Amino acid sequence: MELRTARPDDAADVVALRAAVYPYLVRGVDSTRQMIADPPDGGWTAFVAEDGGRVVGWVSAFRNTTTSEDGFGDISLLHVHPEHRERGAGTALFGAAREHLAGLGVRRVRAWAQTDSLDFARARGFTPSREVRYSALEARLAPPVPDAPPGVTTVPLSALDARAVYAADVAASADEPGDVPKDAVSFETWRYEVWDHLGLDREASTAALHGTEIAAFTLVKRDGSRMWSDMTATMPQHRGRGLARLVKTVALHRAAERGVTMAYTSNDESNAPMLAVNARLGYQPVAAQWSCLGELG
Repeated sequence: MELRTARPDDAADVVALRAAVYPYLVRGVDSTRQMIADPPDGGWTAFVAEDGGRVVGWVSAFRNTTTSEDGFGDISLLHVHPEHRERGAGTALFGAAREHLAGLGVRRVRAWAQTDSLDFARARGFTPSREVRYSALEARLAPPVPDAPPGVTTVPLSALDARAVYAADVAASADEPGDVPKDAVSFETWRYEVWDHLGLDREASTAALHGTEIAAFTLVKRDGSRMWSDMTATMPQHRGRGLARLVKTVALHRAAERGVTMAYTSNDESNAPMLAVNARLGYQPVAAQWSCLGELG
């Protein structure tokens, strides 16, 4: 088994591996290739474990540039194909990611673990912190679009200016549940991760406008017939009016019209309002993961 830095031409194998381990996550080959070839800020890098020319393991690691907490980093989605576990690939990938973060000056790290991998995380000094619930919905089963409140209209993201959507995203993320505040997102980082993302469907992604002001929005990323609700948010002054349910329902119908058959989403277990919205839309739980926190020393 060989451990090496990921290459752009690994993209198809990485997506196939992810589908085997995390079938509820949505990221296509083109966007994965883009991420490896032109990585985001924060010293992002990825490693793969290869066995007989086949990619059987993956991990990415980076300094988190979206938070004001200094020295915070992520080990993201370390996973090994089920047929190749218990052979040291996970340990090797974790070690490479940890060494990379140490070289970036990272001191505190967040990693992600499925429930059956929590012992692996604990054995390496990580403590489970927050549960994230994943849910799925057949797009054809989306309920009818509810009536918009007076003065509210819905538009596709393609009708809006990137700066306006960025400002709304930053405002809505101020109280998003998480291990660290998401309070230092630059426009350049947001543009890379959201607006210019090859998987972003700007026609299915939907915003609710109150006059000309963005009151709520939902972002849709796609890989063929599958979609991912990347972010749904309502501006604080417009909450309690059903706008999150409105934009998500409109987006589901638009996505279905554009060929989507399965929709996936995730929520922090403490985010009761969004869990309730998704339950009302018909989403069903399919998996859970935990964020786990540890120190580099």
